[in-house]
Amino acid sequence: MATELVHFVNDQTFNEVVLKSPIPVLVDFWAPWCGPCKAIAPLIDKIAEENDGKVLVCKVNVDESAETAAKYGIRGIPTIILFKNGSVINQVTGAVPKSQLDAMIA
Repeated sequence: MATELVHFVNDQTFNEVVLKSPIPVLVDFWAPWCGPCKAIAPLIDKIAEENDGKVLVCKVNVDESAETAAKYGIRGIPTIILFKNGSVINQVTGAVPKSQLDAMIA
């Protein structure tokens, strides 16, 4: 199971883990009550597994980390954002197919 490859971050750890990462970071903004978030979760795990060491995969619970969600204008979930060198490189919202997520980090 890939879950140990997915890092859970919050308002307190986001800057250190995501923005200061030496490798690109794929961040899944989600909530436990969100059906599409649950649907996409196995795809996020798979991407973490396939890109271990090349891309850091993180999850941000928008209910617990409202400050970070607001900072990045998260209005719909799941929203997946790719960060590189602390900047937003790419972003998608909704339960998109894995091929679209793969294309984000290619």
